[in-house]
Amino acid sequence: MVIRHLHKCESAHLETVPVKETFRGETVWEGEVEVFSVSGHPRAVKCYAWSASQGKPDEKFTAVLELPPVKSALDAVRVSIVAQNRKQLE
Repeated sequence: MVIRHLHKCESAHLETVPVKETFRGETVWEGEVEVFSVSGHPRAVKCYAWSASQGKPDEKFTAVLELPPVKSALDAVRVSIVAQNRKQLE
């Protein structure tokens, strides 16, 4: 549902991948990323999605398409972290 809403394409679940991103020896993000195949998108064939505060009213979903530079679940998490940090600086 989130992928359809954000990226206007259909999806099918492929796998769940554990991801741990560290920076200067500190864990900045750790969790499971859901990997989906997508259809109906002009360029992407995969999407990576996860949520924060799972099951809580403030749950936030993230869905990142596999488009350069994103080639993996870890890349998707990294791109999301950078985008969030840029947003906070604005």
